[in-house]
Amino acid sequence: MDGAMWGTEKHMAAKKIQYSVSLYANPMHEGDPKKAYASIQLTGRYSTKDLCKHISDHNGLYPRSVVEGVLIQLGSCIRELVLQGYSVVLGEVGTITPTISSTGATSLDKFTSENITRMGVNFTPGEVFDNLRDEAVFEQTTTRAAQAAALEAAKKGLTTADWTPTSDEGEGEEEPEP
Repeated sequence: MDGAMWGTEKHMAAKKIQYSVSLYANPMHEGDPKKAYASIQLTGRYSTKDLCKHISDHNGLYPRSVVEGVLIQLGSCIRELVLQGYSVVLGEVGTITPTISSTGATSLDKFTSENITRMGVNFTPGEVFDNLRDEAVFEQTTTRAAQAAALEAAKKGLTTADWTPTSDEGEGEEEPEP
C-alpha cells in the first residue's frame, strides 16, 4: 500500500528522513570489529494538539477541538479495555495488546499476582505502516554529538570542533527519546 492509498498524497511532505551513522560493537561478540549502523535523527515531536490540527487540516470536516476530543476519548477507552484484558484493533493502523512482566517463583503454587511487576502494552503496526522503507527519502546528516560539538565550537569562535569519543564513551550515541 502506498501513501495515496491512505489519503496522504497531497499532504506528503518533501521532507527527508535524516539519519546519522555511527560505529557500534556487537555486545554478543565482543571481539568482532565495530560496524557502521544508521540512527534516525528525529525532525521533531508532535503534541496531541499539533496532531489534531494536522488531522483537521487534512479533511476540514471537523475542527481541531472535535478531533482532540475523539482522540482523548479513544485513549481513555483503549486504557479501559486493556485493563480488562482486551486487545484493541484499530483497523489498518494496528493493534494494541496488553502485556505483563513478572518475577519468577520457585513453583507454580508459589506464584501470585504479587509476582507481576509491570503491565504495559505492545503496538503491532497495521497495513498503514507497510512499505515505509520503500516510500521514505533518506538524507545522511551528522550525529547529535557532532552537531553539539560544532555548536559549542562556534559559540567559542572556533572554526573546527573535536567530537572524538573518549575510550569509555563509545563511538555510537543513544537514540533520542520519542
